Amino acid sequence: SVSFMSIMWMVLPYHSPTMIWGYSGQGLRTTISVDGFWSKILDNFLAIRIGQNFMIPTGTILFFALMAWLMWAFFHTKTGTAMTAVGSNPDYARASGISVDRMRTTSVILSTVYGAIGILLYEQSYGFISLYNGPFFMALPAVAAVLIGGASVNKANITNVVIGTILFQGILTMTPSVINAAIHTDAAEVVRLIVSNGMIVYALTRATRKSR
Repeated sequence: SVSFMSIMWMVLPYHSPTMIWGYSGQGLRTTISVDGFWSKILDNFLAIRIGQNFMIPTGTILFFALMAWLMWAFFHTKTGTAMTAVGSNPDYARASGISVDRMRTTSVILSTVYGAIGILLYEQSYGFISLYNGPFFMALPAVAAVLIGGASVNKANITNVVIGTILFQGILTMTPSVINAAIHTDAAEVVRLIVSNGMIVYALTRATRKSR
């Protein structure tokens, strides 16, 4: 699907000068700025500013809390409970009369919708849309963050998501700055890749050991 959409980004008739390649006049750019569209729309909502360089994005935090609550509420419904049963033990769920294939399809649709909402939230905060191979850089860090937060391969909850995201992003943000200050050179991108991939490998191997 990513390859198909990459082709579409190049061949579909886009005309906006802020979106297409300037030298050819066709095809979408690799990154597109959302400035003037929905940039910072949630970050600035009820934002708490402390000094000139620090801001608490209250709107983004509230929106995240709302989406987390909706997911928590969903898993306390009949469909959510059935989905949890399928994830924990498909054979038991099938014996209980639950359609395993239907629950798996529902979970894929739901996760895709939440992923799309998450991308929009990311874009308004960071100010750009990443096309072409951009989706490839989302899946593994998201899975690693949830696993670092204490989730297993078969079961995860909102607490795992929140804790894992804070740990993953906190380490990913702070480590390059600390190392740069220690070795007095700008190796932020290299360090970021090493730390990011290292945490992903740790999370996946940890999950594999727990599942055995």
